[in-house]
Amino acid sequence: MGKTTGFLEFERKIEAYDPAEERVKHYKEFTVPLKEPELKDQGARCMDCGIPFCHSGCPLGNLIPDFNDAVYRGKWEKAAEILHSTNNFPEFTGRLCPAPCEEACVLGINEDPVTIENIEKNIVEKAFDKGWVKAVPPTNRTTKKVAVIGSGPAGLATAQQLNRAGHSVTVFERDEKPGGLLRYGIPDFKMEKNVIDRRLAVLEEEGIVFKCGVHVGVDIKADALKADFDAVVLCGGATVRRNLPIEGADLKGVVQAMDFLPQNNRRVAGVTDFEIELIAKDKDVVVIGGGDTGSDCIGTSIRHGANSVSNFEIMPMATTERPEGQPWPYWPMRLRTSSSHKEGAERFFSISTKKFVGDADGNLKGLVTSEVEWIKQPGKRPLLQEVPGTEKEWKCELALLALGFTGSEMTVAEQLGLEADNRTNIKATEKNYATNVPGVFVAGDQRRGQSLIVWAISEGRQAAHHVDAYLMGKSYLPLKGEGDLPRV
Repeated sequence: MGKTTGFLEFERKIEAYDPAEERVKHYKEFTVPLKEPELKDQGARCMDCGIPFCHSGCPLGNLIPDFNDAVYRGKWEKAAEILHSTNNFPEFTGRLCPAPCEEACVLGINEDPVTIENIEKNIVEKAFDKGWVKAVPPTNRTTKKVAVIGSGPAGLATAQQLNRAGHSVTVFERDEKPGGLLRYGIPDFKMEKNVIDRRLAVLEEEGIVFKCGVHVGVDIKADALKADFDAVVLCGGATVRRNLPIEGADLKGVVQAMDFLPQNNRRVAGVTDFEIELIAKDKDVVVIGGGDTGSDCIGTSIRHGANSVSNFEIMPMATTERPEGQPWPYWPMRLRTSSSHKEGAERFFSISTKKFVGDADGNLKGLVTSEVEWIKQPGKRPLLQEVPGTEKEWKCELALLALGFTGSEMTVAEQLGLEADNRTNIKATEKNYATNVPGVFVAGDQRRGQSLIVWAISEGRQAAHHVDAYLMGKSYLPLKGEGDLPRV
């Protein structure tokens, strides 16, 4: 795979960013693509490692050494066929996936791993540029109809796979446009929305029907939908936000990240009529939560023109190196610094927010924190303990809660009588993605809980196989690691 001595000759090189002082003036993507010879060199770094552990790191089972080798040899159309055979939407994962494949790369044991994610992004971008990505409607249609609820990555992958099997697929989305968190949760500076729209155009040309502005369970009762379709697949995602139940949490200015980010995405798209404007301009902003959503809030607040942006994380600062207890090829909990962090935010670790402070009119004006430490306990979870004498008050007019999700909305599940776990994830196993109600399936975050985009696409593909088998008795759709027939 690649050049035999490539990993010895070429160093890892990834896309550069436009300068921070320039990119914060707009919401467009700001990466500077590598030139084609540089990308070939990066593909050449893929070792003939015998056992490609990158496969184990990738929930989709992408054929990574194969497309790396094709890029090295300049066979870009072949690379696009290989990539699309296991991944319906590499333009999404190539921008947004944290790349667990790279953490599992054999070269990464003692060197910098292969730039798998960036190679993936460049393959699909060239495929779109060259016109290789074409709609491939099924040659024959079955008589079966399938409803997919939710148009995030899990729903879109489910829909495309079932449509390829010849079924008539309708996707229901409660928002005004398809895409789920891809459209309303991911800032445009990480992925511009024309990236979603061009793929949706392909899906519609293939015959998938999208019905937006339809809240299943409210606008259409779930049992009525089940009666109209031969199978229903729930891909609604994990949408129940985690709150911070402390004093002052109801003050004006304490805002959920997933209210703040979707509003800004709509604003960028030209929407202006908001009941309450969530703007960070000229405010001291505190983002509570250290994950990707928190990072997105930081970048958005800086683009608004915030006076200051601070990021609080209750966990201690991780190391930049792989921790001892998380050996290769497992995913390590290392310190990750995003482009947004580098745009002007100050990060604080091992810090807990104790209460929000408001003025006489109920507006947020500050918050109180204390430092914390995590005490290790043999055989038990670490104990969180406040450090005495570390209480501090901070000026803050906008606090953004980026604390993750605790499960999915249960309206549909309750109407259908579906079983759920104590985190309101709908019960179904990877064996067949079937719920306790015949003909109803579930995939993505609504089944597994809050997770990665690459897992959502993978679950959508796997669920589609089992839905097809339920409808037809057997399925020729691929399972994990099995490629479709070559197509882009």
